Amino acid sequence: MTGSTTIRVLLVDDQELVRAGFRMLIDSQPDLSVVGEAGDGQEAVAALTHGGTEADVVLMDVRMPRMDGVEATGLIAGRESAPRVIVLTTFDLDEYAFAAIRAGAAAFLLKDARPEDLLTAIRTVHAGDSVVAPSTTRRLLEHFAASAPSTSTPAAAEQRLAVLTEREREVLTLVGRGLSNTEIAETFVVAEATVKTHVGRLLAKTGSRDRVQLVVLAYETGLVGR
Repeated sequence: MTGSTTIRVLLVDDQELVRAGFRMLIDSQPDLSVVGEAGDGQEAVAALTHGGTEADVVLMDVRMPRMDGVEATGLIAGRESAPRVIVLTTFDLDEYAFAAIRAGAAAFLLKDARPEDLLTAIRTVHAGDSVVAPSTTRRLLEHFAASAPSTSTPAAAEQRLAVLTEREREVLTLVGRGLSNTEIAETFVVAEATVKTHVGRLLAKTGSRDRVQLVVLAYETGLVGR
């Protein structure tokens, strides 16, 4: 962090005008700062890997020349202490955005989202949460879950779930359906802290980076959406 409250943002989009608009919005906030821009995924990866740019959050377009946002997200998310990636797209149901979510993006957001929604998304993912709004990321997953080829065999999928307790499977199913910790706690009539503990164990046991990855896992293993 460049300061105790400053969230550093890297903008990645092949349209300079789009980047300029995002920069104006983000730099208008006292707790946010744009630390760099890139015109495609290759530039973004280079800036973060060799260019000395340190970012907490990356706003990543998915459709770009040379290296698109999907490949770039996978390379960035795979790094140690990687910044959080928010995927930006013009299309609500976009196979590129779906692939980027599976590659490790923490959020999916439309470019025509309200400015306050974008700012909230940046702060939310930086705080360690993920943006899994029923009208965006979850619907995207639902749309492609049935048609997208599975990344593992049924046996391999079941093996990923074998380490979970019955209650952890139940929690994973509800996470996959888009329920918040508060809603899950109400469903099981337990304290929210108990649900947070279950989610933490799910992340550790499944090797998932965040809540979005748990949602993807719930779909890919057939707990939800198939």
